[in-house]
Amino acid sequence: MSFSHYGELCTELYELTKPVGTSFGGDIEFYRDRLQTCEGPLLEAMCGSGRVLIPLLEAGLPVEGTDTSVEMLAACRAECEKRGLAPELREADLVTMSLGRQYGAIFIPGGSFLLIDDRDASLRALRNLFEHLKPGGRLLLDLFLPDPSFQTGSFGGTSVFSCPNGDTITMEGKLLEADLFHQRKVTLLKYEKWRGGALLQTELQRFALRWYGVEEFRLLLEATGFTEVAVYADFDPAKTPDSPKQKYIYEAVRPV
Repeated sequence: MSFSHYGELCTELYELTKPVGTSFGGDIEFYRDRLQTCEGPLLEAMCGSGRVLIPLLEAGLPVEGTDTSVEMLAACRAECEKRGLAPELREADLVTMSLGRQYGAIFIPGGSFLLIDDRDASLRALRNLFEHLKPGGRLLLDLFLPDPSFQTGSFGGTSVFSCPNGDTITMEGKLLEADLFHQRKVTLLKYEKWRGGALLQTELQRFALRWYGVEEFRLLLEATGFTEVAVYADFDPAKTPDSPKQKYIYEAVRPV
């Protein structure tokens, strides 16, 4: 069995636990309000199944989306069709994407930038995001820090989720790698779908996260060429980060 990134079962569980329109800590409202004043078109990179993208479309914002997961994009398209929406959605990797246009703003919710496991790749991704912005365009994204108590080889337990049709999805996690020095960890996630006690499907996911210090990421943005870099906490532009348990929001500008 091969590893998936965001495969079929992962996508199904994502839709169950993070349905379209679910706002975590006010993130949808934050991005909606900050993007209202940005010139279109707008791009949600790593848009997933549309949790944030679809509410922004319904608010009248000219949003496009990209993701590396074919399954996630298919789920997003299906939900858009149900709602009479037809956004531009493309399969693309932040490191290598070449979309042939520039945007008034690019945003990455949900800490998804942390999924770029390789440090050099993350730096190339920042440069690519910079190049895909119009002069004066804005980059907005949120990050978080991991729980410092993790131990390699530890099991995260098994979680059980009920599907609308009566099926059950179980998810089990095991931490494979934890490297504080290089600021990364890798977890093996196993998804299983069950019906009436019979196993229907199994999927393995290598889930890697690379994290950044609050000031470290500011410096990376500035080294990429961004200016007017602002950092605040928990989707509140008036709140300064002061705790490792907060979400850290970055807003930066490609200079004119």
